[in-house]
Amino acid sequence: MSYSGRNKFEIARFSGEDDYHINRKLPKELLLRILSYLDVVSLCRCAQVSKLWNILALDGSNWQRIDLFEFQRDVEGPVIENISHRCGGFLRELSLRGCESIGDGSIKTLAQSCPNIEDLNLNKCRKITDNTCTALGKRCKKLQRINLDSCSNITDISLKALSDGCPLLTHVNVSWCQSITENGVEALARACPRLKTFICRGCKNVNDNCVSTLATYCPELQALNVQGCDQLTDESICKLGGGMRRLCVSGCARLTDSSLAALAARCPDLVTLELAQCSQLTDAGFQALARSCRMLERMDLEECVLITDSTLVHLSMGCPRLEKLTLSHCELITDYGIKQLSMSPCAAEHLTVLGLDNCPLVTDGALEHLTSCHNLQLIELYDCQMVSRNAIRKLRNHLPNIRVHAYFAPVTPPAGGGGARPRYCRCCHII
Repeated sequence: MSYSGRNKFEIARFSGEDDYHINRKLPKELLLRILSYLDVVSLCRCAQVSKLWNILALDGSNWQRIDLFEFQRDVEGPVIENISHRCGGFLRELSLRGCESIGDGSIKTLAQSCPNIEDLNLNKCRKITDNTCTALGKRCKKLQRINLDSCSNITDISLKALSDGCPLLTHVNVSWCQSITENGVEALARACPRLKTFICRGCKNVNDNCVSTLATYCPELQALNVQGCDQLTDESICKLGGGMRRLCVSGCARLTDSSLAALAARCPDLVTLELAQCSQLTDAGFQALARSCRMLERMDLEECVLITDSTLVHLSMGCPRLEKLTLSHCELITDYGIKQLSMSPCAAEHLTVLGLDNCPLVTDGALEHLTSCHNLQLIELYDCQMVSRNAIRKLRNHLPNIRVHAYFAPVTPPAGGGGARPRYCRCCHII
């Protein structure tokens, strides 16, 4: 169904005017099938065409997957309750991301009316508490994915309720739920052995016991994001299993090369690895990693301040699939390392994003080497004082589709702070 929402509405309205034609030509089952391809807005418009179309459009079978993000400022509890009653057992996926007015009462109604829900996104629904997860644990036995990101009232009670009632869970996100501790994580890990993704960014109480428990009881774990969990040490990272594909330990400043050596030995199929602000990592650790983890595609090494060109030499030889690499604030990187990277198999075939912000030793020569990276789409050069406008212009001439993010301080900064460096997005953050 490639029509725009407006065209869908026009078709529906025309069909209503010619009601005897389409409604008699097509059986109800086929009309329901057609309507099942429409989004929420289009279904609501179709419901205004005629009495028959109202019945068809609002049939629960058409409301199996609902994303209310576009209406987040307007959605109130009664809307969710009405949807719950209408959809009933048909509802499988519901996203209430950003619906900050939603509270426990609405989710309790949802749990009672929609027991077959499998995927529930409550990101930034800040009013919900442990009562929500208690209701879900009692009623929604088929729940597989739940996102509680930034739901600050969530505690270990929620994880225990989910572990008691939702054994099929595969994806759990409790980022910025500061009250989560090892007790809740252990309960979840022991009761949900199918867990594949666990995300707990910013949970300061997550420690080595949490990660060790996940590694022990969740053999299918593929993605782990513990960004900012600064209590973690090599002890737990060394226990992660061979199924690991995506790992973010950015901000875990206690990690050393022992973690990289363990990942090299135990997780050879890593695809994404984010290590920003892991300031104790050295070239030796990346040498071990590059020797074994040849599937790596995305790496964030921002503020790994001890690495040198040697790391780029090892990655160039050992990681032929690299697509996105961030080296921001790696102040020992020079043009030689960029040259080695540009001559590697990954540069010729895969490299699309390269972050070099605040690399003071990188000069125009590095950009000359990068002209051979034909697939390069984005390069970050903020605060690279040795890189000139002319070099950037030459790079763009060789790679006309590339986006270059750079900042050159004006000779006399304009009034009002106009000379401030613009904000930018780092290239990984996949998990």
